[in-house]
Amino acid sequence: MLESATLHIPGRFVSIDNSTETAPMGVKRVLVIGYSQSGQLSRIVARIVAPLLCDPHIQVHIETLKPNPPFAFPWSLRGFLDAFPESALQLPGALEPLSLSGDENFDLIILPYQVWFLAPSQPIVAFMHHPRARQLLAGKPIVTVIACRNMWLMAQEKMKCHIESVGARLIDNVVLTDNAHTLATLITTPLWVLSGNRQVLRSLPPAGVAEKDIEQATRFGHALRDALHGNREKQTAPLLSGLRAATVNPNLLVSEKTATRSFFIWGHLLHAAGPPGSAQRVPLLAIYSLFLVVMVATVVPLSLALQAALRPLLARRLGALKEKFEQPSGSASDRMSRYD
Repeated sequence: MLESATLHIPGRFVSIDNSTETAPMGVKRVLVIGYSQSGQLSRIVARIVAPLLCDPHIQVHIETLKPNPPFAFPWSLRGFLDAFPESALQLPGALEPLSLSGDENFDLIILPYQVWFLAPSQPIVAFMHHPRARQLLAGKPIVTVIACRNMWLMAQEKMKCHIESVGARLIDNVVLTDNAHTLATLITTPLWVLSGNRQVLRSLPPAGVAEKDIEQATRFGHALRDALHGNREKQTAPLLSGLRAATVNPNLLVSEKTATRSFFIWGHLLHAAGPPGSAQRVPLLAIYSLFLVVMVATVVPLSLALQAALRPLLARRLGALKEKFEQPSGSASDRMSRYD
């Protein structure tokens, strides 16, 4: 496992530290900026940027976000719950100083992020509120990369708002999720983040994105490399269409919207009780953790069963939602053979 809280990409990369440096003629600059708590996202991004790092006509700057104070991995139960209010409410925390001045010019931005409590993780939200975010991202094409359990639709809608607020444009979205059954991941994912062990229970599949899916993420890097060579990042069409970049399960949308509303209410209650780490939060955190357990044990299975029963009646509506939320990159696979 890669170092906790580090977006470390092995290989060749170029750090661009001042505004006077210019890339050689015909060389494209790519900025990768993000945060990986468990190391899983780092491994996915490493696969995606590998073809770019090997190309002499592409310069890559990798900026690792460093929260202050840092988030531990594995999480303690108290730390995990204590991160909930600010995550759900998207309240930015502090970051260590960036290595970028804000005057650098990039041709393409890759923004990888995790989903915390149905929102982009706190470090990436902190960056999107940072004064240098607009300087670096305004007018630039953005490729978001998500690694999460299976619920990411509401998080990406929030990320779209952040991208729009800094004047950038979302051109592609790559999503890699845990392929296990939803009910299984409700057990395996918390066990992973609290223990650091992806497979605490041998009777259940390992938590996280499958190794095969991580390995095959290289196809996105090859496609981005080819697009940069053709100057297609300057256009409005997605660069990763036909590569099964984002596959939506519309049946989870109802659960996501319901949970988001619940998180908003509880987030405000907990945030009002006191700042992170304060003793005033402890009683409410205990009540909230019990609430979560009851929800997972009762409401979630009932919701899934109800949606399964109604699926034939909602097929057209679900199909429309699937197409909408899979944009801009989509789930089509017609270009997969080119980048296998």
